Amino acid sequence: MSQIKSIQRKVIPGFGLTMGFSVFYLSVVVLIPLAALLFNSTGLTWDKFWQVATDPRVLASYRVSFTTAAAAALLDAVLGLLLAWVLVRYKFPGKALFDALIDLPFALPTAVAGVSLTALYAQNGWIGSLLEPLGIKVAFTPLGITLALMFIGIPFVVRTVQPVLEDMERDAEEAAATLGAGRFRTFCKVIFPHLLPPLLTGFALAFARGIGEYGSVVFISGNMPMRTEIAPLLIMSKLEQYDYAGATAVAIILLSISFLLLLLINSLQRWVRRTSR
Repeated sequence: MSQIKSIQRKVIPGFGLTMGFSVFYLSVVVLIPLAALLFNSTGLTWDKFWQVATDPRVLASYRVSFTTAAAAALLDAVLGLLLAWVLVRYKFPGKALFDALIDLPFALPTAVAGVSLTALYAQNGWIGSLLEPLGIKVAFTPLGITLALMFIGIPFVVRTVQPVLEDMERDAEEAAATLGAGRFRTFCKVIFPHLLPPLLTGFALAFARGIGEYGSVVFISGNMPMRTEIAPLLIMSKLEQYDYAGATAVAIILLSISFLLLLLINSLQRWVRRTSR
């Protein structure tokens, strides 16, 4: 036993080495870019920073970004759970291809996705032309932005819920059925409590991706100020105008709000895990 422990100590690096590498990686990838972001904002006085942050156009872009990202992540949580359930619990022809298509948004350039969605859902597109007589307009509206964010966020939910479903034993479900519980009650009381933490994780990942998404949204949104202009696009507009301080101010506010929301979601996720034990 002592020999096995000594081998494990030699195989796994020590705390000093792993901690040093982790700090170095975190500094290069996260801390230094954030420090540069804060440094670029030093050219703004507090009054100028507040003026930029509370500009009506900036506030409208925040509203569009956060509402569409939240709506898309919420819909992805529902649809992603259904997709993961189908992939794990059922066998059907073409299942491997169906499973591979889930990861397509990861490999597909986001600009290509945006152009494709715009072509489909524009007024003269294949799907948009069918929705137009019904009074439903998708392209160049917040609905189109939500659709694009759903497309790029759905893999996060499926891939976080699917492994948990695969590892779940059927004994508890069979016991619940033996005791007379129906399918709906079994799902709510036995299955869903185990799926809620990964579901919240998938929601948080899809939400975070949606807030900062640019390529797939810039085409289908129409980029109309005060209506369909997203915050990342506004940042790009300021950079193109060489307003680096203004772009940094908008980015800092966007980053701060995103961090607080993700912290809230992660805290909720930990609370759910503690209560479900």
